[in-house]
Amino acid sequence: MTLRSRLTRAGALLGLACGLTLSSAAQTPPLLDLATFAQSSVEIGTSSPMQHFDVWIANSPEEQTQGLMFVRDLPANRGMLFLEPQAREMAFWMKNTYIELDMLFVAPNHRILKIAPRTHPLSQDLVHSDGAVIAVLEIKGGEAERRGLHVGDHISWR
Repeated sequence: MTLRSRLTRAGALLGLACGLTLSSAAQTPPLLDLATFAQSSVEIGTSSPMQHFDVWIANSPEEQTQGLMFVRDLPANRGMLFLEPQAREMAFWMKNTYIELDMLFVAPNHRILKIAPRTHPLSQDLVHSDGAVIAVLEIKGGEAERRGLHVGDHISWR
């Protein structure tokens, strides 16, 4: 193979690689503005006073896929609530999530089934519910411990 044909082939391969990269980027859904998500509030009954969080609701598949990805800071009184129409086992990851989160998995009886504290930013490891749940509440990492939240606490939302 001549130098010219090697350069032509290398150029074609580079062009193909660039085309695939651009094609992949074009398939990435646009980032949704959290201000467009439905909002509500969550209350968690504990042995101490009721704990209150203002939450974004991740309703659509696109909202649920994005979740709190790309968020750089989360106030202590904010969170995101993922609701399921039927109880099922769930698993989450922290891909493209820059902050630690506490994940509270909510059983059908509206009790916290599991708390996954301080999940690791940017990790693709799955965090499992370890049972059927109807909701998952994500809050700032460390807030569950700071507020004295425990497995078995009652959680409600509007």
